Amino acid sequence: MSNTPNSPKNVSPQALRQAIRQGDHKGNTSGFCPGFVQCNVAILPADWANEFLQFCQLNPKPCPLVAMSSQPGQIDMPEIAQGFDIRTDVPSYRIFRDGQFKEEVHDIQEYWRDDLVTFLLGCSFSFEEALLADGLDVRNISQGKNVPMYRSNIACKPAGRFSGDMVVSMRPFKAADAIRAIQICSRFPSVHGAPVHFGDPSLIGINDVHQPDYGDAVDIADDEVPVFWACGVTPQVALEQAKPPFCITHSPGCMVVSDLPNSRLAIM
Repeated sequence: MSNTPNSPKNVSPQALRQAIRQGDHKGNTSGFCPGFVQCNVAILPADWANEFLQFCQLNPKPCPLVAMSSQPGQIDMPEIAQGFDIRTDVPSYRIFRDGQFKEEVHDIQEYWRDDLVTFLLGCSFSFEEALLADGLDVRNISQGKNVPMYRSNIACKPAGRFSGDMVVSMRPFKAADAIRAIQICSRFPSVHGAPVHFGDPSLIGINDVHQPDYGDAVDIADDEVPVFWACGVTPQVALEQAKPPFCITHSPGCMVVSDLPNSRLAIM
């Protein structure tokens, strides 16, 4: 990322979005712009939008809605960031046709249509800051990796054509730190809230915690337990199953970085 300071803590959301728009940053956004809300992305045709909105409302832990387009074709979202353009300001996008992943791109201007509706969903990167502030080791950040994410067997509530199992993200902690992490994240229901499981991964359908379905594997010490949160990649699974003719999501770990402070999402 050549046009921004070397340390993520020195990068403003506006500077990071500009670097993304210019193609200078194409990777994940974990650890960047602490203090500001990061969002998962789902973009789909207007005739699918109401059902997807209902799916989010019925499944607020994996799909916590932060913002959505006020009308089809809208490319800016001034309520979350000034000068924002959904077509250029995400590091990496995934294109789906009839529920099948087709390609990953860094700009969707050529794919944009006037009937598309954008949904921005809360992201676990926002609560990672609170964990770090409490002195906890967030392993994906300390190891410079994308957070590991897995398909679980935890069923979401269906809405119209949308259904599917929850995707979860994982961070390992010692038992006492895991309890503290649960307490901290309970204050952030708008960004997935408290974990959905900790301990034996097989109980939620994960056969090998060292082989994530998305993101990167991280080290887990012998005295640590894996802790699992609902993850905003969940809508991608629902979209794959619903098979809309066309839709766009973020690539896992590559978020919208907004101008909204995380403090606005916390329950004090």
